[in-house]
Amino acid sequence: MNAPNIIRDGTELLAIRKKLKDEGKKVVFTNGCFDILHGGHVDYLNKAKEFGDVLLVALNSDKSTASIKGDKRPIVKEDERAFIVANLKAVDYVTFFDEDTPERIIDELIPDFLVKGADWNIENIVGAKTVTERGGEVKTIEFVSNSSTSKIIDVILERYGFGN
Repeated sequence: MNAPNIIRDGTELLAIRKKLKDEGKKVVFTNGCFDILHGGHVDYLNKAKEFGDVLLVALNSDKSTASIKGDKRPIVKEDERAFIVANLKAVDYVTFFDEDTPERIIDELIPDFLVKGADWNIENIVGAKTVTERGGEVKTIEFVSNSSTSKIIDVILERYGFGN
């Protein structure tokens, strides 16, 4: 599985961000684990892209995902998650972060739009202060489906007799 050329590290993204800014392009940033990709993820990313010209998705690394979701996660390893997300039409760039939050990346890139799901209060969104203080906007997106990776895992466990 060859990863597309849009999976980049932080140093590369800084140079790309500068070029995009010089071109007047609006950069949209979002992040997440995106473990066991489902329709809700795709809908969310499509809607996030509508806020600007370029969508950058920061994926929690395997280490970061395990730290926030528990040692049984992720189900899908980071290279495969990045490959899948990078091949979605709405996504322009993908990167990873090892920390529990993407605060460092947001502070470095300073996107024009920071996007999270509507289950987050704007004042609790990591990086919101950085983005708004530098003239950017924070947006939230309502979920249209009741899908989640955790729910998919629960259905699988229940169907195969491993439920609670």
